[in-house]
Amino acid sequence: MLAQVLARVDSDFPRTLERLKQLVAIPSCSFPGYDPAEVVRSADATVAWLKEAGWPEARCVTLPGTAHPYVLAHDRRAGPGAPTVLLYAHHDVQPPLREGIWRSPPFAPSERDGRLYGRGAADDKAGIALHAGAVAAWGAVAGRPPVNLVALIEGEEEIGSPHFAAFLAAHRDELRADAVVIADLANVDTGLPALTTSLRGHVTVEVEVCALRSPLHSGVWGGAVPDPAAALARLLASLWDAAGALAVPGLCDAVRPPTAAELAGFAQVPYTRERFAEQAGVLAGPAAVPPDAAEAHSRLWRRPSLTITGLQAGERGKTGNVVMDAAWARLRIVPDMDAVRSQELLCAHLRAHAPAGCELVLSPGGAGAAWATDTAHPYFACARRALAQGYGRAAVEIGCGASIPFVGDICAALGGVPALLLGVEDPACGAHAENESVHLGDLRSAIRAEAALFAELAAAGR
Repeated sequence: MLAQVLARVDSDFPRTLERLKQLVAIPSCSFPGYDPAEVVRSADATVAWLKEAGWPEARCVTLPGTAHPYVLAHDRRAGPGAPTVLLYAHHDVQPPLREGIWRSPPFAPSERDGRLYGRGAADDKAGIALHAGAVAAWGAVAGRPPVNLVALIEGEEEIGSPHFAAFLAAHRDELRADAVVIADLANVDTGLPALTTSLRGHVTVEVEVCALRSPLHSGVWGGAVPDPAAALARLLASLWDAAGALAVPGLCDAVRPPTAAELAGFAQVPYTRERFAEQAGVLAGPAAVPPDAAEAHSRLWRRPSLTITGLQAGERGKTGNVVMDAAWARLRIVPDMDAVRSQELLCAHLRAHAPAGCELVLSPGGAGAAWATDTAHPYFACARRALAQGYGRAAVEIGCGASIPFVGDICAALGGVPALLLGVEDPACGAHAENESVHLGDLRSAIRAEAALFAELAAAGR
């Protein structure tokens, strides 16, 4: 029967793609300053898609306050003897960034060269396509999926899931499951499926340097008054030493180096400097990236990294010859250690290096824990077999340098159930950047893999 289901995924794919385009066309950006009504519209469209795909029950759920809407769906037709699987994705998206750089409008989905372009096409409305497409194929062939299913489609993942803990507490009974499948991850390369087994944590801090009541003419005042932009540049530069290593005291003390076995595993994941540099668009070429697979993946999956995700002093193209009154930056550090302690160490370093003649304002943001899992549970073998059936080649196990803070929370709340992390992003997808896209071949393969996963989990039982 599985062969028929996979064939149905293929024949239904044009319709699945059309529904994905309709969802991508909704600008469901959950960030402050964007219309929250569009996130509501996206949730409603997700409910409609799931019901069309055959889910017997789907609805929008909003917590009291200002939370963006979630979508909850249930399909318990497999009965009490079958496992229950919780499927996760999110329908909110990142801001479009510089719209002039997009080759086609961010919310006007466009197909080019075997990819679908549009904000959210990969991250993470493609995850919704996996859940809808797999259920639709099983329904068409067998009348229902072989496992019980719960879908949780979040509406505020891109802003750090600030209400997820409250949502989990309020709806824990509805979310009970024997396993969690999170369709918001990436493959190591196009066409090569991956099962993610670790995530780094994250913390954020906003830094503002203030020195003047208002901007001043740089020719009249420059050199005699403090320059916040220059002061901020010096402050940020203090975070690294001359060799580029993190220079925040104590920050890396708790980092556990990879074991020999882990390094051997990292080395098995396909990697060349040339390919990595090309995928990342590194202007300096291969010489500027790690020399081998073990080093590259150790940096990405096991070591902390600190990134300046925003920097502003005036506005490019609109600021004249002035000394600005203030300068601002947002820092994100991704540690494999205690997130709150890391945030404290970062703030302590910034205060210790506060520039003379300026006021320093620190605004700590969210802090999310790292996560890793043991893959001994038989459901991981199910996932590996399903990915191989979907993509036609063996899957690799990888870590991910990004963070999804709620993974550990939801697994713990459901009694320590295994979490299977997979997705359809690839190095060329441009998630969070301009010209985001999803590879259509990988999208179809991922839907096939999820459909196969249902059969594998049903056979494995509880």
